[in-house]
Amino acid sequence: MNTWELKVATLRINNIPEKLRQRVKESAAQHRRSINGEAISCFEKALVGNRVDPDEFLARGRSLRARMPRVFITPRDLRAAKNQGRP
Repeated sequence: MNTWELKVATLRINNIPEKLRQRVKESAAQHRRSINGEAISCFEKALVGNRVDPDEFLARGRSLRARMPRVFITPRDLRAAKNQGRP
């Protein structure tokens, strides 16, 4: 007979501010997850999902620039665009 053992890591977080606890609880309900599931999802998004490969990022930028070779924006153009519509 095969016996399967499931090893689960446990993380205990103390002294969570009440407002943050409530936000996690509301978010969990909105996503139809347990509070534990919502916390894991938040950790994954914060620690895994946002990593950018610098080489891929630069390659994409170079590719976009190559498609628009005649676009030249000067610092003056940038200032004018930022200030457009401001008092």
